[in-house]
Amino acid sequence: MERLCMAGKMKRVVIAGCPGAGKSRAARTLSALTGLPVIHLDTHYWQPGWQRPSPETWHAIMEELIARPRWIMDGNYGSTLDLRLKAADTLIYLDFSTPVCATRVLKRSLLGRGGTRGGELPDGCLERFDWPFFKFVLNYRQSRRERDLESVAEFSGERYVFTHPRQLKRFLRAYRISTNTSTGPGA
Repeated sequence: MERLCMAGKMKRVVIAGCPGAGKSRAARTLSALTGLPVIHLDTHYWQPGWQRPSPETWHAIMEELIARPRWIMDGNYGSTLDLRLKAADTLIYLDFSTPVCATRVLKRSLLGRGGTRGGELPDGCLERFDWPFFKFVLNYRQSRRERDLESVAEFSGERYVFTHPRQLKRFLRAYRISTNTSTGPGA
């Protein structure tokens, strides 16, 4: 939290972590505080009918997205995490527990069924329960977390790692207070 004075210098922010951790919600909240545009990677990755792009197509899309001057980019997509981190000045990594993430994915899948998560999903990709995806969430800490944490450790910009949703809420609240104080009367 002591680095909040640097937070005003955010221009390119990566928010990563297990599916269900709350990356998109954190991105929307931070966007409201900073004015930075949000790039939901799911919107750019998935094609109608939940079709995946070729690796070459996805890489080209990522190159275009990271070339933009300002953004908050939320999503995991491990194959491009290092590419995004090279372009970012700030990383927020949500290292929440499996029960937290799995519960949120289950809730999102059931309550949001047939929707597009408020525009986070592209046309032709409606929210649904997907067993292979749910298994990915359940196994994320064993199968993907270490690789992601290596990338987090190597990141040279401002880095914030939260292990509990309460920590993220406190960070965003403190950011809101610091920006209100620095832009308020007498600032």
